[in-house]
Amino acid sequence: MTDPSFRINSALTVEARRGPFGGRRWMALLTALGDAESITAAAREVGLSYKAAWDAIDAMNNLSEQPLVERAVGGKGGGGTRLTDHGRRLVDAYRAVEEENQRFIERINARMSGAAAELETIGRLAMLTSARNHFAGKVVRIATGAVNDEVELELSGGARIVAIITHESLQHMALAVGDSAVALVKASSVIVATGADAGVKLSARNRLQGKVARVQPGAVNAEVVIDLGGGNSVAAIITNTSAQVLQLAEGVEAAAIFKASSVILAVGA
Repeated sequence: MTDPSFRINSALTVEARRGPFGGRRWMALLTALGDAESITAAAREVGLSYKAAWDAIDAMNNLSEQPLVERAVGGKGGGGTRLTDHGRRLVDAYRAVEEENQRFIERINARMSGAAAELETIGRLAMLTSARNHFAGKVVRIATGAVNDEVELELSGGARIVAIITHESLQHMALAVGDSAVALVKASSVIVATGADAGVKLSARNRLQGKVARVQPGAVNAEVVIDLGGGNSVAAIITNTSAQVLQLAEGVEAAAIFKASSVILAVGA
């Protein structure tokens, strides 16, 4: 089996020629309606309001080549709301595809047995943030305080990053020593130092040593990327003037400096 904290899953979406048809919840609504022939009961079963259920049905009817749901008024069978023949065929087809999809997912999870580390990496790659710098590491130290806590991460190359977060945040994330976490740092929060300046004592807790990998000048600012070793790098946004004064170029020894309060921690769901 795969690590229970990592599982591959998927959700089916039915599409018509006119566009997406909705996902599992809409199909669950149609399924429930087929069983109950009551919009009120079907909406309750899938957790929708009466209005939201009708909105979904109207949207599906509009997107379908043929109506999926019809209103019946009076008559021998009484009134109500029920699936059309086309709607029932759609539900049956969806159930068949969903069953096949589930069998496929089970085969994939069995095949990925022992790949928890790779799945964790894939999960981190899917994370989208505005922060330029993402660092994956292991929590190696936690120092708790009355209001704020200090969390130290060790990166794959051996460098360490310290973050200051509230005690409430630490508890919410359930962080403990040995856990995996991602540190996010905006490039504009990083100060670059070279030569004698790199050894100056500062209040900033984080000082990562490395070599300049590239300098990309812009109209006003330049992006400086510092290689930290071990596959890690850090990007900083500084003015073009600062880059010139520091004589930054590929291969120059440099330090990336940023405050612990500038670090945001993230953990997997």
